[in-house]
Amino acid sequence: MTAEWNRRDVLKGLVAASAAMIVPSNHIGATASTPGQQFEIQITSINAGTFRLSILPLNNGSVGSIPFKGALVQESWGAPTVKLQGKDGHAMAVGSLRLKISFDPVHITVANERGDVVQQLAWDENTGVLSFLGGSAPLFGLGEGGPQFDRRGSTDLMRSGQGGYKLATHGGRVPIPWIIGTSGWAVFFHQPFGTFDFTGDEGRFRPASPDAALPLDLFLVASPDPATIMAEYARITGQAEMPPLWAFGYQQSHRTLASREEVIAEAKMFREKKLPCDALIYLGTGFCPSGWNTENGAFVWNSRVFPDPEEILDELHRQHFHAVMHVVILSDRLRGTVHDPCDLARFDEAEASCHWDAHRKDFAMGVDGWWPDEGDPLDIASRLVRNRMYWEGPQIDRPNERPYALHRNGYAGMQRYGSFLWSGDVYSTWETLKTHIPVALNTALSGIPYWGTDIGGFVPTPEFTAELYVRWFQFGAFCPLFRCHGRTWKLRLPWGWNTGDPGPVEINNYNGAAIPDSSQLHDARVEPICRKYLELRYRMLPYLYSAVRECATTGMPIMRALWLHFPDDSKAVECGDEYLWGRNVLVAPVVEKGATTRSIYLPRSAWYDFWTGERLEGGREISRPVDLETIPLYVRAGSILPLGPVKQFTAEKVDGPLSVSIYPGGDASFLLYEDDGTSFNYRNGEWMGIQMAWDDARRRLSLQLASGSRMLSPQPKAITVQLAKVTRSVKFEGKPVDISF
Repeated sequence: MTAEWNRRDVLKGLVAASAAMIVPSNHIGATASTPGQQFEIQITSINAGTFRLSILPLNNGSVGSIPFKGALVQESWGAPTVKLQGKDGHAMAVGSLRLKISFDPVHITVANERGDVVQQLAWDENTGVLSFLGGSAPLFGLGEGGPQFDRRGSTDLMRSGQGGYKLATHGGRVPIPWIIGTSGWAVFFHQPFGTFDFTGDEGRFRPASPDAALPLDLFLVASPDPATIMAEYARITGQAEMPPLWAFGYQQSHRTLASREEVIAEAKMFREKKLPCDALIYLGTGFCPSGWNTENGAFVWNSRVFPDPEEILDELHRQHFHAVMHVVILSDRLRGTVHDPCDLARFDEAEASCHWDAHRKDFAMGVDGWWPDEGDPLDIASRLVRNRMYWEGPQIDRPNERPYALHRNGYAGMQRYGSFLWSGDVYSTWETLKTHIPVALNTALSGIPYWGTDIGGFVPTPEFTAELYVRWFQFGAFCPLFRCHGRTWKLRLPWGWNTGDPGPVEINNYNGAAIPDSSQLHDARVEPICRKYLELRYRMLPYLYSAVRECATTGMPIMRALWLHFPDDSKAVECGDEYLWGRNVLVAPVVEKGATTRSIYLPRSAWYDFWTGERLEGGREISRPVDLETIPLYVRAGSILPLGPVKQFTAEKVDGPLSVSIYPGGDASFLLYEDDGTSFNYRNGEWMGIQMAWDDARRRLSLQLASGSRMLSPQPKAITVQLAKVTRSVKFEGKPVDISF
């Protein structure tokens, strides 16, 4: 019996729209024959600029179906608008698009209302290869990992997991077959799964084999507007769910722990040092000598470290921490939902409900969230079953509490389950930090908004220094997931670089791993810099949480490639080493060792240096001096930036007004979003939106309650508004207010 099956035995024991066509009918009798295969082409209008193309096999006159594996938000968008037959050409209007379809070979031209060709598709029925125009503009998307930033010139085998592509620098691979042409189109390849080749003038999508070529099912979006493209992806695969507010605070991960006392001491240290933190994450035994449980796949607590788990969890809660536990599911296949029955007498390791039952006793003790690790062998459907399990499972016992889970694997549609994603076991190198900026952007453009890294890199190398850690920490402060984790884990603590203690040595089985040089372990600069960015992260929560809400309602990500707001600025579109945090804040992480300057492209607009207030004209590259404590940040002219008071945890009640900074240079608007941060009550109108509008010519800020929202306590809302060096104070009580300067 293998060790894996021993672990499984442990687990078993624990759970004892409208379109027109030349032919008037919407249901044209349909077959198209080729020497090798018979098939039917179906076109379904989804929206004005979006349609579904399906090529289905015909067997004895019967039309094949499209397997449903969970990526789409719904199985059907109604009856096809048209079904095409024969070898004759067809021309039709589908929404606002104009399609021309011919056979032998199948060729589809997509044009807009003006007649401009947006895309051309050619399908080879003998090989199953689909060719499409790559264009001369950058190509984005395809999920997490793989060649970066612009996908042109690359081939991608779309392998899932940590063996997918250059783990050390590029991280784990979550392949999403969604490709964005920044010239004004995007395609989601729903069926079959395959590989991509962008090395030629045409892109090529190749199924695993010709036998697997059908059904071919894809969604094509044509729009010059990036926001529309992102909204259409959300229409197809689903909107992101709102995680709890605390998930956007700082999360401190731990590895090998010596004792109960160490667990409590680390928590107390954060509060004594007044270093903001919301979550403490505990690794499982099986990946370290001493974790929270007895072994991988087990839900029995390690009595040496957690002798009284319920009391320890209560103590962490009294100190306002959330506790997150690392878990491993040993099955390579999953099916069903947590609501399906589980026969406890015959544990079915492929049944999601049986696996969730194993969690519930520990969840009842007070565990707040889960860190489901591994999962590389899972197929597409199983990955989504697991994502769904960690969203729906907690709601069985806490139906009005938003769950939290940090995943390593997923697929298109995982955003519907509020899934966080991290980039896996990357190495602590400057190249890794540099590469992760474009990785973040392509992940976000692929509909995965809640993303982050192991700050500092998981595997320590000789490059792992205080400087690298600080630069990575600064980057992490502007990722949705703000979390430190890795081997030599005590150097992942904000104060860890000035103690001389890197923590337990865990560098085996990784080529190139090393303990940081002892000369690096007494650097008093690190903790104050970490404090600066922890406090800034918590001050920016009103802005960040509003961006989270925007993401959940529009499909626009939180970390934004410059293309999303500057599609007509070719230099901005090509930038993969900086990004927008929400709409208004430009972030340019420092990723070069020993850097004293940072080259930054400011898109076409005017910008304000966040730190100095200096105004600069955009449409050009600048060189900004940097010291160790500075990550360049710029705020777009014509912006409203809300900042809250410093907090030690997201739910802390702190006296102090909301600070609203105006960056003049154009009219601006901002919807400040608040809810209770934990429940689903916002779905029933229990949220507050303050709609802010800045009239640049009149130098006037208007505040009013957003439609559909209501005032939340405390009432009234104290707000200070700052324009340059002038400050105004106001009490907002739900009625429109104007503040003039």
